Amino acid sequence: MTPTKNYKYYDLIMATFCTALLCSNLIGVQKISTVFGFTFGTGILFFPITYLFGDILTEVYGYARSRKVVWTGFAALVFASVMSWFIIALPPAEGWPNQGALETVFGQTSRVAGASLLAFWCGEFTNSFVLAKMKIFLAGRFLWMRTIGSTVVGEFVDSLIFYPLAFLGHWETSLVIQVMLSNYVIKVLWEVLMTPVTYRIVAFLKKHENVDYYDRNTNFNPFTLKMN
Repeated sequence: MTPTKNYKYYDLIMATFCTALLCSNLIGVQKISTVFGFTFGTGILFFPITYLFGDILTEVYGYARSRKVVWTGFAALVFASVMSWFIIALPPAEGWPNQGALETVFGQTSRVAGASLLAFWCGEFTNSFVLAKMKIFLAGRFLWMRTIGSTVVGEFVDSLIFYPLAFLGHWETSLVIQVMLSNYVIKVLWEVLMTPVTYRIVAFLKKHENVDYYDRNTNFNPFTLKMN
C-alpha cells in the first residue's frame, strides 16, 4: 500500500506539473514556427516538462500519487478551457478593441480543447504505467532507460491522438503529419537532454523524502484516486 505520510516536496512537484501543463496548453498551442527549416508547434517547447515531472512523480512516489496529479492537471485544463470560453463569449464593451486578439490567443475551438484533454489524459497515464512497470522489471536499475522509454510510448500516444483530432481537415494533411512527427521527435529529444536533471531531482527527492516506491501491488485503474 502507498504510504499515507505527508511528503515535503510532493505538493511543489504537483504545482510545477500543473503550471507547465496550463502554460503549454494556453500559450502558443496553435502557433506553428519554422526554425532552420524545421517546422514545429511552439507549445511543444515547454509541454515536455509535464512528462519530466510525471516521470519523477512515478519514480519517487509511485503510480497512485502520480495518478492524483494527472487528475489534478486534467481538472485544471478543464477549468481553464471553460473559463476561456466563458470570458470570450461575454460581449465586449463598446469601443474595447482587443476582442479579436483575445479570441486569437485563447479562443481554442471545442475540437482543439477536447483533443488536448483526451491526448493529455491518455498520454500521461500511459507514461506513468510504462515507467512503473519498467521499474519493477528492471529492479530499479537504468533510470535513463525507464524515463526515456516511458516518454517514447506516452508521447507517441499523446501525439497520435492530439494532432489528427485537433487539426485534420483544418490544416493540410501533410502539415498535420509533419508537425505531429516533428513535435514527437522534439518531445523525446527533450527528455533525453533533460536526463541529467531528472537524475538529480530524483536523487534529491528520494534522499530527502526517504521514499523509493515500487508499484508491485498497485491498482493501476486510472479512474480511482485511492493511494494504492
